[in-house]
Amino acid sequence: MTEPPLTTVEGVRANQRRSTRNSSLANNTDMDRLQAMLTFVTVVETEGFASAARKLAVSPSVISRVVTELEELLGVRLLTRTTRFMRLTEAGAAYFEDCRRILGEIEAAELSAAGERTTPRGQLTITAPVLFGKMFITAVVLDYLKHYPEVNVNCWFLDRIVNLVDEGADVAIRIGELPSSSLQAVRVGNVRRVMCAAPSYIEQHGMPKSPEALARHTTILASSVSPSPEWRFNDAGRQFAVQTLPRLITTTNDSAIVAAIAGLGITNLMSYQIAPEMEEGLLTIVLAEYEPSALPVHVVHREGKHVNQKVRAFLDLVIDKLRAEPSLRQ
Repeated sequence: MTEPPLTTVEGVRANQRRSTRNSSLANNTDMDRLQAMLTFVTVVETEGFASAARKLAVSPSVISRVVTELEELLGVRLLTRTTRFMRLTEAGAAYFEDCRRILGEIEAAELSAAGERTTPRGQLTITAPVLFGKMFITAVVLDYLKHYPEVNVNCWFLDRIVNLVDEGADVAIRIGELPSSSLQAVRVGNVRRVMCAAPSYIEQHGMPKSPEALARHTTILASSVSPSPEWRFNDAGRQFAVQTLPRLITTTNDSAIVAAIAGLGITNLMSYQIAPEMEEGLLTIVLAEYEPSALPVHVVHREGKHVNQKVRAFLDLVIDKLRAEPSLRQ
């Protein structure tokens, strides 16, 4: 007995492997059209045929055939592609936005019919830098879980950029300027890149008067914040770097903070990471007049106009929490 095609957006995804192998857009069925639109949107969002194939669990040749048939059906070129790059044509960019809107509206209608627009449920995956997650996001997640018992949460606290589309995360905290993408972003604050040391270290070794003076000081490198021992500075708009010779290199910000508090030397961290230690007088800022420009903090998600309720509820909580955090308003 032939399995009937699924009709929801999730059904389109689940049915992708079975139906795209056996159908052609020439048949012009609604399901074929939805699958083709979803395939095209996935190719653009994941920036490649191979990555789209992995996400949709089909072969790259299936993805290529669906996009080619879609272009033939529409009578326009949607993508300019070579062996080295792929980019949207003008017609492709307009079609991509229309496809995202249509698929979003279909999913919103399904969620509304299922009651999910009023009752968050399901699995939510969020990602943030390790220390940021510990300091700010965990408390938001606990509050969220208390309010929405039908949602489970995965927290990926990692000091690397998680690709929301390829890796399946729903919400991310990003520190730094954002590249152009189809993701949605809400700015919630700023952080500074600061040099700091314990008062005991400054008392014993003196306060450096210029970045070049760091050559005569002991330094601590937190490689997750500064992968290179070249520390960057700003002097009245002039950007420059100074090479340091760290006595201690560590992969975690926590251990760099512990070493600095112990009086080992000067370290280079984000202002929010040492805010509690600054307040307690355990650390003091060094070379503040040479700090680089502040970095923006964004909450990033991949939902469009019709964001589903489990994501919307978390966004409302986390945006309000982070915008009220004093250490992110410097």
